[in-house]
Amino acid sequence: MTAILRTLSALVAITLVAGCASRIEAPTQYDLGQLPATAAAAAALPAISLADVNSPAWLDNNMMFFRLAYANQLQPRPYASSRWTMPPAQLFQQRLKSRLAQAGGTVLAMSDAALNIPLLRIDMDDFTQTFDTPSHSLATLQVRASLFNGRVLLAQKSFSRQATAPSADAAGAASAFVAANDGVIDDLMSWLATVAPKK
Repeated sequence: MTAILRTLSALVAITLVAGCASRIEAPTQYDLGQLPATAAAAAALPAISLADVNSPAWLDNNMMFFRLAYANQLQPRPYASSRWTMPPAQLFQQRLKSRLAQAGGTVLAMSDAALNIPLLRIDMDDFTQTFDTPSHSLATLQVRASLFNGRVLLAQKSFSRQATAPSADAAGAASAFVAANDGVIDDLMSWLATVAPKK
């Protein structure tokens, strides 16, 4: 009888462990949501060819990174159970294309670009949520934009925006990054309207 009870107890334990393992939830995923209902007013935008946005190797994945400036600001840390739907560079590129089209611009892929269409290259330097206290954080987006005509550099500028996260978690970071991305894109579109060659 004791042997049977031991066997039953072992089976129950195995079942419980298996049940816990099967309940491991997939990470919550975030993106930048829908476009604003109305585009920011902008001067006439030129047609451009857009190269893929470059990012540092540590950002070339879909992890959501944060820094604790009050503890060790040199250490980017990933959220354990939250992810972007795609790497930040791709999120920004998709948003930029959509916003340019919404504002009446024409965007061509680098592979489809026609002759004499300026090429826009963007390097992403930062896409991180930084906590200055345990309850307050900022989403920081920094990019460098370079506009080329063939191999000739027409203009180059860095853009940076910060937005306060409404909550001290990944959901708050996602919300703040929407504002930071749209702010950088507004600035970038205004810059493009002034530096791109007029036809």
